[in-house]
Amino acid sequence: MPRKRTPNELPQPRTNMWDLIAWYLRILRSERGLSGTQLGQVIGASTTEVSRIETGQARLDGKRAELADRKWKTGGILGHLVWYASLGHDPEWFDQYKELERRAAFIKIFQSQVIPGLLQTEDYARSLAQASVDPDWVAILDERMERQEILGQQPCPFLSVVLSQNALEWPVGSPEIMKEQFVALLEASERFSIRVVPRNWETAAYPGLDGSFTLLSGDDYGEVAYTESPEGGRLVSSPTDVRKFAVRFDRVSARALPEGLSRDLIRRLMEAFS
Repeated sequence: MPRKRTPNELPQPRTNMWDLIAWYLRILRSERGLSGTQLGQVIGASTTEVSRIETGQARLDGKRAELADRKWKTGGILGHLVWYASLGHDPEWFDQYKELERRAAFIKIFQSQVIPGLLQTEDYARSLAQASVDPDWVAILDERMERQEILGQQPCPFLSVVLSQNALEWPVGSPEIMKEQFVALLEASERFSIRVVPRNWETAAYPGLDGSFTLLSGDDYGEVAYTESPEGGRLVSSPTDVRKFAVRFDRVSARALPEGLSRDLIRRLMEAFS
């Protein structure tokens, strides 16, 4: 059994917004005389998950905050706190993203610039990592390859990927590396849904020009969105904001070619690297 933490070891309200949320959730539970198991029944979480949230090892998401607010008639304070916390830059955002990705049942990706990390070959990923401004590019590469292990687990998450044609045509590494990447992408398209948004006048301006993003959905945390930016992305857990990304994904998908035609386009682009 894990050692029980002392009060000083628990999240403190003045450390950061996420610690404030964990601290306040614990206060609300204690005021009502509830156990961790009883709180879990309120927010749809196991006793272990409640413990991880209250000790700062995991974070309360928007869906669970909404359930607690509704049950306890707090006026929505937990949901508002989660919303504000999600807006700010968090140096630990990627660790949280990886954990959500690992537990995801559904992963929807739109990528406008490069092949998504989950589908990159090692040589392609190495070329991108070496081009990074981060001097520890080896760690970036190792982390990216490790993340791909979720595609081999059982059950495997449902993966739906929409790519801009630009992401396929940008040369990375060498012609040989690009051809290997195209082959890997075609193989992946036999297992997962992979579609391409063609660059033509019919597509013209579309919502994907605003940038890449990912939607993650898990049985134990609902749905969250992740949007990319230099030097750090942002996780979005507010249901209202997540719905906006879901709508954006649908609108981008509407511009994409069907799976069969997307494979044909990938093959033609692969031939161009000969």
